[in-house]
Amino acid sequence: MSIRKERGNVSDLDFKSPVPCGSLASDDGAITLVDESATTKVLVRAGVGTAVAADLAVPYGQSRLRADGTLVCGSRPEEWTLLAAPGRAAEVASSVPAGGFVTVIDITHGRAMIRVSGPALAATMAKICNIDLSDDMVPDGAVFSASVAKVGCDLVRTDRDGSPSLLISCERSFGGYLHAAVADSAAEFGLPVPAEIALH
Repeated sequence: MSIRKERGNVSDLDFKSPVPCGSLASDDGAITLVDESATTKVLVRAGVGTAVAADLAVPYGQSRLRADGTLVCGSRPEEWTLLAAPGRAAEVASSVPAGGFVTVIDITHGRAMIRVSGPALAATMAKICNIDLSDDMVPDGAVFSASVAKVGCDLVRTDRDGSPSLLISCERSFGGYLHAAVADSAAEFGLPVPAEIALH
């Protein structure tokens, strides 16, 4: 038996980000903050032993990049979040095998996402998140959930060009606040914070 739920044509709507400004970066490259809310986000839940678990083949707490460019994240036991370029929700959802008890939901419009990168990443996050982001505790590819500035978030370590990088996703309604809170924490490391989002 296969179960798929689709709610209207949400993926056909133009995406409007809840984050007020796109990209911020320190002059020396120590820290950057980028809005990636438009990233395609597809949530997959499956019963134990269904075909989808074998197809995705990513254990809870890890991630891997598929050949089609989709990042498959083991978000929770028997639950995966698939991240891809904007506008690919229908394509990514249809790539999930439907055998067994499977639910595939496009959550792109319901989640904000920001990327924090650079050598000052761990120091920036240490002020607003109680997770030890050192390489041995949270290596590249790690997937986990944590409170960031008192907001429940899903996080993925996805380094770029040898520099530490973290994707942080939260419910859409918290997106603007979370972005401002991370920017405020990174200001100490040279991130320019626009007056319209400044918390202090």
